[in-house]
Amino acid sequence: MLDSASRKWLSERFGNRVRFDEPMTRHTSLGVGGPAEALVSPRNREDVLAVMAGARERKIPYLVVGGGTNLLVTDRGVPGIVMTLSGGLRQLGEIDARAGEVQVYADAGAATKALCRFCLSKGYGGMNFALGIPGTVGGAIRMNAGTPQGWISDRLLYIELAYPMGAPRKVYKNQLFGKYRSLTWDTMAEVEDNYPPVILGGAFGFAPTPSEILKQEARGILKTRAAGQPMCRRSAGCFFKNPSTETSAGRLIEQAGLKGIRRGGAVVSIKHANFILNAGQATAADILGLMKTVQETVLSKFGILLEPEVRIVGEEKTTEK
Repeated sequence: MLDSASRKWLSERFGNRVRFDEPMTRHTSLGVGGPAEALVSPRNREDVLAVMAGARERKIPYLVVGGGTNLLVTDRGVPGIVMTLSGGLRQLGEIDARAGEVQVYADAGAATKALCRFCLSKGYGGMNFALGIPGTVGGAIRMNAGTPQGWISDRLLYIELAYPMGAPRKVYKNQLFGKYRSLTWDTMAEVEDNYPPVILGGAFGFAPTPSEILKQEARGILKTRAAGQPMCRRSAGCFFKNPSTETSAGRLIEQAGLKGIRRGGAVVSIKHANFILNAGQATAADILGLMKTVQETVLSKFGILLEPEVRIVGEEKTTEK
C-alpha cells in the first residue's frame, strides 16, 4: 500500500520518528501482531495534522493507537500508517480553578496513570476510579474507560479533535455521549472512511479533596485490583464486554469451566476469567482462536454471545487450522 513516493514523504517529514515494517509485538501489551507498514510517533499536534492530511492526500489509511493496552493486532499486520501518540503528546496540567472545581487538561498521549498520580498529588478528587487502568488518556476517552466507581465521561468537560482537513475542534460535554465502553459525539456523521478524527486531548473537572482521603481510597482500589486481576501478565485487560450490568463476562466464562484453557501460547487466566494472557510465544491466531472457543462455549451453555472489548485491527485474521 505504501509506494516509494509515500515512503520518501514519511522519511523526509518525520525522520527517525517513522519506522517501516515495524513489528507491532513491540507496541502492544499482548506482545503479538504483525508489522505496521509505517509506524509514526508524532512529536506534537503539527505532526499529527501532517500525518492526517498527508495520508488523506495520498489515499493511505491511518490507524491511531495509544499505549497498545486494549489492542490485538492480527499476525498479518496493519497496512498503511499506524500513528502512536504516547511518544509525544504527553503534557498535562491545571488550566482553571473555580469555586468547587479544578479543570485539568491532558494530552491524548499522556498515560492514564500519570493523570491519576497528578490528581492524587494535587488533591483533586474524582479520578481514583481509573487507578490501575493502563494505556493513555486518548484511549481512555475513546473507550470511555471506567469501573463501577466511575467513568471517564463523568469527568470530561470537553475533548479536542483533529481532522484531516481544517483546524482542531473542541467538542463539549453536552455534545458527548458516554456509553459502556464507548464515547461518541454528535458530529461523528462527518467522519470519512479510513480518515477518522484524532483525539488530541481532553479537559476534566475535579473537586478539591483532602489528599489523605484520596490516598486512603487509592490504596483500597489498588489492593482490590491486584487481588482480583493478573496485573503482571501480558494481556489486553478485560477481553470481553459484560453483557449487562447484572451479568459479567468473567463470571460466565468461569461458570463455563474455561479458566486455564489454552490455545498455543494463549491461556484464559485462572485468576480472572475475562483475561486472555500471552503465556509464552502466543500469536494473534492463538488468541483469536481461544476467543472463538470461549464465545462458542458460552453461547452454547448460556445463549449469550460475548462481544470483544479488545480492539482487533489489521489485515484479515489469520486462517485457523
